[in-house]
Amino acid sequence: MTALSLKVLRLLADAEFHSGEALARALGISRGGVWNAVRALEDAGVDVYRVRARGYRLASPMSLLQAGAIAAHAGEAASRLDIEVLDIADSTNTMLARRAAADARSGTVIVAEWQHSGRGRMGRAWQSEVGGALTFSLLWRFQQGAAALAGLSLAAGVAIARALEAIGACDVRLKWPNDVLWRDAKLAGLLLEMQGDALGPSAVVIGIGINVRLSDTARRRIDQPAADLESACGSAVDRNAVLGRLLSELVRTLDVFALEGFVGLRGEWERYHAYQGHRIAVKLPGGATHEGIARGVGDDGALLFETGNAVRRLHSGEVSLRAARARSGA
Repeated sequence: MTALSLKVLRLLADAEFHSGEALARALGISRGGVWNAVRALEDAGVDVYRVRARGYRLASPMSLLQAGAIAAHAGEAASRLDIEVLDIADSTNTMLARRAAADARSGTVIVAEWQHSGRGRMGRAWQSEVGGALTFSLLWRFQQGAAALAGLSLAAGVAIARALEAIGACDVRLKWPNDVLWRDAKLAGLLLEMQGDALGPSAVVIGIGINVRLSDTARRRIDQPAADLESACGSAVDRNAVLGRLLSELVRTLDVFALEGFVGLRGEWERYHAYQGHRIAVKLPGGATHEGIARGVGDDGALLFETGNAVRRLHSGEVSLRAARARSGA
């Protein structure tokens, strides 16, 4: 994917026919350059129709991201946000972490149409496609230090679940510690990175990736069951509206967290918990796997995991979860 390809995509976003000559003239390039840019879009999973004597068009209109439109949908929260939309980024988290270290203000947002080095938890690559995902990062500053921010990733998950439900997604669930599911398939993920002193103040970069629309090609690239927002909503969605609502809900939730910590959100997280009261499998970093009953989370966001007569506390980054066998009840 190149910057030129994304410029071509913006011209094609209305799903009307545009001739190669018109595209070349608008961009100040040759028709061969247009052809190569379209090929790069197709390689990235974008469906482009080519018709002799008529030109190029997308299979359907595409809502490309615009800072002004996102801010409009964020409502009152927009005054507390600095939103920047990039065509291409390596990783929005990496970029925003650098800006955080250079004193960028709380509420700075970077969203990319395409990021080529996006990453998730435990260094996994985040797979997305142009126009079919939301990949963004939000910087938030706290007076507290890292020790007081336990459970923050779970709080952010609650904000995402609320926002997606508000735009029409049904059956959204949360998987500890930082995944959003729809019908047992991954819909969204979070990655939090912290800077600052142990006792505060601190800065947190909250990276979020959401599958909005997944093509068959994208699904084949993902190494686990994956869902998309348009399937969960049952209709097409405007990504600007989705992101604006997400940012508004994140601001509201982070304000609550700064005052109360995770304790005020714990009950809501458990209501969204995909495996609450179910038998689960817990895989430890060393490779050992244990089974037990998910009993919710603690006030610090630790997973409460019952094995035999004991309840263990497991912390973020130590385990991965899968439903055990048929997800039998407690």
